[in-house]
Amino acid sequence: MKISDVAEQLKITPRTIRFYESKGLIAPAKEGNGYRRFSEQEVWRLQTILALREALDDVENRHPKELLGYLELQRAVMVRQWLEYKQMIETTDRMIHMLLQADKLPIEDIYQLAQSSRRLREERASWRDQWNYDERAKFHDEQVAGGSAAKYRDYERALDLAVQWLAPIAGERGLDIGTGTGNAAGKLLAKGAQMAGVDQSREMLKEARRKFPALETRLGNFLALPYLEAEFDLVVTCFAFRHLNEEQQLLALEEMRRVLKPRGRICLVDLMVREEVSSASPADASAYPSASRLLRWFEQHDYATKHEQMNEQLHLVYALPIRA
Repeated sequence: MKISDVAEQLKITPRTIRFYESKGLIAPAKEGNGYRRFSEQEVWRLQTILALREALDDVENRHPKELLGYLELQRAVMVRQWLEYKQMIETTDRMIHMLLQADKLPIEDIYQLAQSSRRLREERASWRDQWNYDERAKFHDEQVAGGSAAKYRDYERALDLAVQWLAPIAGERGLDIGTGTGNAAGKLLAKGAQMAGVDQSREMLKEARRKFPALETRLGNFLALPYLEAEFDLVVTCFAFRHLNEEQQLLALEEMRRVLKPRGRICLVDLMVREEVSSASPADASAYPSASRLLRWFEQHDYATKHEQMNEQLHLVYALPIRA
């Protein structure tokens, strides 16, 4: 891309871009005629610099806690944008591969790839907190204690079994998605794992940090995990996966694979139905994830699986890669 194209895309002036270049923060390639050429990596780096600069400009005007929340939000947004760029690159690479193999690229294939890419972008962009967990954070542990609410029956027993199946080795790094107040992460910390927790609710994360100071927390969600590739040995999610629709569930599983190391293992604990249903009403149990569908997805992606149904609705699904 030319400097004028980058300036238009990022809504800044060419002079601003030259300023960051003069400081050594970006290094676009220069052609024989002196024109700058910006790679996608350079554009992404510049976009990141601009986002961080905006935060730094506000440091003097913000309380440290407010600034922390602002930076966490900025990171979550940047991760989502980075994943969108990554997805676009992967789609383009698939088109290049198809063109090299067949010496042509049928319009139907282009349309199918573009549609798939668009759906994934829309799913990530449409994520909203529909459950008001910030308000529920203070009494969440009270609600789950002893399984007083029907949906939390066998809660402690399920978390203990998940920890047993994951069997963390001291020093392993784990991720708890939808960590809430950190109950599952806390049990894994007690076994020696180095745990991180991701949640969309700042108040839930605040409670988790209060209970477990050793827990690293980040604002985020299933569809855009705020971590780079291959950082974790294990991923767990408890009583949160059911909030995803079917397409989001598959995207979430891909995100788990992305942040896991090659031999990384996964444990899902949630209300589920055993078999797939043809139609589902959000108001009843048939809207829950299908255990059989999840097990089939793992097996199709070369995982060995284990499954247990603890009561009428509560299931555990465990998956370990057969080949790294």
